[in-house]
Amino acid sequence: MTQNDKIVVGLDIGTTKICALVGRKNEYGKLEILGLGKAVSEGVVRGMVSNIDKTVEAIRKAIRQAEEQSGIDIKVVNVGIAGQHIKSLQHNGSITRTSLDSEITVEDVNRLTNDMYRLVTPPGSEIIHVMPQDYKVDYEDGIMDPVGMSGVRLEGNFHIITAQSNAVNNITKCITRAGLEIDQLILEPLASCMSVLSEEEREAGVALIDIGGGTTDLAIFKDNIIRHTAVLPFGGNIITSDIKQGCMVMQNQAEQLKVRFGKAIADEASENEVVSIPGLRDRTPKEISLKNLAFIIEARMEEIVELVYSEIVRSGYANQLAAGVVITGGGAQLQNLVQLVEYLTGLDARIGYPNEHLGKSKIDSVKSPMYATTVGLVLAGYQALDERINRYTQIAANSNVENRVVNEVKPVQKTSGGSDFFKRIFERTKGMLIDDFDDKQQNY
Repeated sequence: MTQNDKIVVGLDIGTTKICALVGRKNEYGKLEILGLGKAVSEGVVRGMVSNIDKTVEAIRKAIRQAEEQSGIDIKVVNVGIAGQHIKSLQHNGSITRTSLDSEITVEDVNRLTNDMYRLVTPPGSEIIHVMPQDYKVDYEDGIMDPVGMSGVRLEGNFHIITAQSNAVNNITKCITRAGLEIDQLILEPLASCMSVLSEEEREAGVALIDIGGGTTDLAIFKDNIIRHTAVLPFGGNIITSDIKQGCMVMQNQAEQLKVRFGKAIADEASENEVVSIPGLRDRTPKEISLKNLAFIIEARMEEIVELVYSEIVRSGYANQLAAGVVITGGGAQLQNLVQLVEYLTGLDARIGYPNEHLGKSKIDSVKSPMYATTVGLVLAGYQALDERINRYTQIAANSNVENRVVNEVKPVQKTSGGSDFFKRIFERTKGMLIDDFDDKQQNY
């Protein structure tokens, strides 16, 4: 089975919307969108499932729409995870090889990586991703890919991402009750990175800011490697709440004011412009000054951007981001946001559209920043988060040709947890290192 024969489904369980996207690679290697399903998310708060039944119903609705549009019977999905419970840390590990003369193999790297999954995490949390940073071979540091080198002691620096076990279990329960299976559980900012960042940006150093409804996600790349991740419990919904309270309007009216007339910089709004809001129960319409509206939005956006920038500074990469900042997510559509981010951070900024990997499609709406995560979840079915995995894939494929297994008919089996994405890649089972990874991407 070739890449072009695979159908991959991404499912973004967000605070404001639940979105299902069906895609496949065309003959040019671009992603062709076959179907899109969307439902209002009423059972998710700040990226975490708070009501199982409402979330399950919304998932079913989104999947049903995607199935009708694409003509695909959806059974397996790539699911994103976010929320304030997401934590990241750096950890060093090492192994001592018994053979002094042989080269370092993929199996040696696997053994070192698997040791990271044995780390003791705080009670109630589990590891979902182990991201290699760099390696040392016999105390020689700065090595990005140690496979093929000679040495006795192999050390690695890893970026480890943990999630609350209850949050993972609740997502899994919702997917199962909706009649689906999880192929990969992926941190949402990592998925967004796959759809909006170029290889040059990841190499030069870039910070991705994904502003969703309930959370704002941060991911920092340098030298083509993920260096730092964080999830902040603030997003577009808190701005809507501020407008609702400050302008004394209904929630849906506040959301419409933000989307249609909101500006991130108050000086860009005209003092003479007002918008009329229908009154309740025969009351007179309420007039809202767009200048006052912009002041409310600017105050909250400043707070969110400053929190993100303090996280960038804490990562230690604030002065290494030659490519600046890329803003995506539904909140990125706010007018004048790029100027505000550049002013507060001193970094160049642009809006991230998930267009680079998309081919021709009947569904143009997916080119909006609000679908960056969903597009990234689909792309994750075709490519690894860490590009070094592609080389390991080729090495293992060449050395295990006679043992290669092709899954042509059997549907994808459910994986046990979010950490399986990298865990499967580095699995030490003889002859199955890459076969399992390739075969499980058949999402239909």
